[in-house]
Amino acid sequence: MTDEVLFAVEGQVGRIRLNRPKAIHALTHPMCDAMIEKLIAWRADPDIRLVMIDHAEGRGFCAGGDIRMIAESGAQDGVAARAFFHAEYQLNHLLFTYSKPVIAFMDGVTMGGGVGISQPAKYRIATDRTMYAMPESGIGLFPDVGGGWYLSRLPGRAGQFLALTGARLDGAECVALGLSTHYVPAEKLDALKAALIADPENVDAVLTASAETPPPARIEGNREKIDRLFGPDTLEEVVAALKADGGEWAQKELATLATKSPTTCKVSLRLLAQAHDHVDFAEEMRVEYRVASHICQRHDFIEGVRALIIDKDNAPKWDPATPEGVSDHVIDQIFAPLDADQEWTPVRL
Repeated sequence: MTDEVLFAVEGQVGRIRLNRPKAIHALTHPMCDAMIEKLIAWRADPDIRLVMIDHAEGRGFCAGGDIRMIAESGAQDGVAARAFFHAEYQLNHLLFTYSKPVIAFMDGVTMGGGVGISQPAKYRIATDRTMYAMPESGIGLFPDVGGGWYLSRLPGRAGQFLALTGARLDGAECVALGLSTHYVPAEKLDALKAALIADPENVDAVLTASAETPPPARIEGNREKIDRLFGPDTLEEVVAALKADGGEWAQKELATLATKSPTTCKVSLRLLAQAHDHVDFAEEMRVEYRVASHICQRHDFIEGVRALIIDKDNAPKWDPATPEGVSDHVIDQIFAPLDADQEWTPVRL
């Protein structure tokens, strides 16, 4: 086990607490392995009635995955990067199919990998500090960890909007879109957790007593524009629609799109189009692992991490630099199946 994630049993509640505060609890491979091991053990323990996932301290739940390590590996042979993705997706799938109720506290920054371990939970608590996003297109990655499944099932074209722009949502917006099940002010979280530990058999009643009506969701006022302007199926058509609209909101989103990797924006659109028809979450993970295995060694990911995380010049040089330069053949290659012995597999129990 690793001290970067803490485990405890309090009453009949198994507690998982992320513990990398300096990295906003970004997930590492050992953290994923440790959570998988503990979740398997707790699933077989009749005394565990509920699993609770939160963070030990700091300003966010989980900022994502160990991006720097993934990029360093991708620039070489990619072995460590693929091993991380394989374990992370196994954790995502294990949580999605878990036989006991899981409650995740999306308090503060909840991005990327943090989405992957909170969205599978039966209960997902947003707060007044929640900052939710899938910002991967800005570093040449894509909304993985089940992002294709979750985003493709949001109302209207909200999923496509979030995947392409990396827009940040607050707690009220998460509730409005169904990404969170309850809204609880951050100052009430400690009392809520204590109440859940005292009565894990009655989670719904405890949450009903603690939850509040969230403030009006800002995104609701933009839903018509999102559905209309992000409705086209191709990136070129989305860009054209934003240009033709000419409004202030459209111009802002157009400027945002111009900073994203055209390749991974196209990957994101195809991922969401396919994911809506996947019959189970394991199929989603198999497809995402293929994409991640290919994309982690491509130019745009290495360049995106350099520009936004390492050098921080915020000036990535994408290749190709325009949507028109990204052919369907390139996207086909990124989605291509792996050799049979390299494909993703769920945890073997």
